Amino acid sequence: MSIKINFLSVLCLPLLTACVGNMNPTGGNSSPNYPFFITTQAQIVKNIRVPIGTKLVYQEQSFKQGRQDRLLPETKLTAIEFPNNQTILWGGVPISSINKFFNSEMHGYTVYADFKRLPDTQKNRFTQLWQSCDERLGITVKNTNDWSFNKNNITDVESCSVLYQRYFKNDAKQQNFLDQLHQALNRVD
Repeated sequence: MSIKINFLSVLCLPLLTACVGNMNPTGGNSSPNYPFFITTQAQIVKNIRVPIGTKLVYQEQSFKQGRQDRLLPETKLTAIEFPNNQTILWGGVPISSINKFFNSEMHGYTVYADFKRLPDTQKNRFTQLWQSCDERLGITVKNTNDWSFNKNNITDVESCSVLYQRYFKNDAKQQNFLDQLHQALNRVD
């Protein structure tokens, strides 16, 4: 009996462990191959002028996977990823990407800063507050078709990293910091 147990543990346990490690709770063995398009010319997307080589990532769609040969509807856009070593300015801050909020009930997006590219001469209260918590800034907006730095469209700063979030309404320190950040954002020229 001990020979069978040893044999089974030597042979079957590694196989079982390998299978369990590859299981995906969503049912597949790999992440979805979201449709995306790489821009071949500078163009306006979500009111932002994006450079050549920008990756536009879209929601899962029937019969659309991986790289696409043409733009898909902007309403399906979930992310704008700028080419490697390229950024655009958003509120005076160099950013590398923008991602739509995953929660569809929240109207906004997350902006990812590249503070290494921010010259000291361009730093201000807004950039200092943003940089103090992380490179990720969550923004809520009135019009989800506009991801530009349009202060008339921006309703609030929803989060700065996981350190500060509007979700924690009873945490005065978090709310105060986000209020200061939103006020500083509104002072940017």
